[in-house]
Amino acid sequence: MADWSADQYLKFEDERTRPSVDLLNRVRVEAPRRVIDLGCGPGNSTELLARRFPDALVEGVDSSPDMIETAKKRLPGATFGLADIATWRPARPYDVIFANAVMQWLPDHAALFPRLVSALTPGGALAIQMPNNLNEPSHRAMAEAAGDGPWRNALAGAAGARTPIESFDGYYAILRAAGCEVDIWQTTYVHPLQGAAAIVEWFKSTGLRPYLDPLSADLRTGFLAAYQARIAMEYPAQQDGVVLLRFPRLFLVATRS
Repeated sequence: MADWSADQYLKFEDERTRPSVDLLNRVRVEAPRRVIDLGCGPGNSTELLARRFPDALVEGVDSSPDMIETAKKRLPGATFGLADIATWRPARPYDVIFANAVMQWLPDHAALFPRLVSALTPGGALAIQMPNNLNEPSHRAMAEAAGDGPWRNALAGAAGARTPIESFDGYYAILRAAGCEVDIWQTTYVHPLQGAAAIVEWFKSTGLRPYLDPLSADLRTGFLAAYQARIAMEYPAQQDGVVLLRFPRLFLVATRS
């Protein structure tokens, strides 16, 4: 995919940061020395880690140059760098590995998550949050719009860009086998937004990217119009004019024995 846009992502910064706060609140590591934010994006979640663990060496990695440059400006006291999480293997273990809204883009969690656990110190924690919204109207509408228009062939594989989320049982088994105590929960956030166009803007920086990147400017405009029309039907306006975006998210905190 093309590079991610930090500016587009941060249009909904407060809403996107809230799950990071909830995830971090369940991390029980005392006085960690080394902390890393995998898929750190523009540094909003890394900033939370730096505040929570002021005495730790805090790092962030991301595959997007634009995100990394924005994160460096936001948090000059942390260390940021480019990395592909799929092949990331640190030279030294970490006390906290934090990954907010990134693992859904990576395949084979049954192999990936134990590898990340192996990069923890004893007593260290792997903290993960993933959107669990592929069955929500927002994402069903993407697939429907992709299959109904002149962009159909170009978007034939777009729906497969995201890794389907495992069951609670599946993740529990994977992380227990890796030698962890496991905390699993799911929260459905309900975001009041200013109409269907705002929902489209929200997903332009995340879920819509596999659908937008392959298209020319003209086809992109047509696809977004078709998607927004479906969103308007799926998310009716409330009496005050806002629409309510339901957003389920799965949380995992695995503490290495």
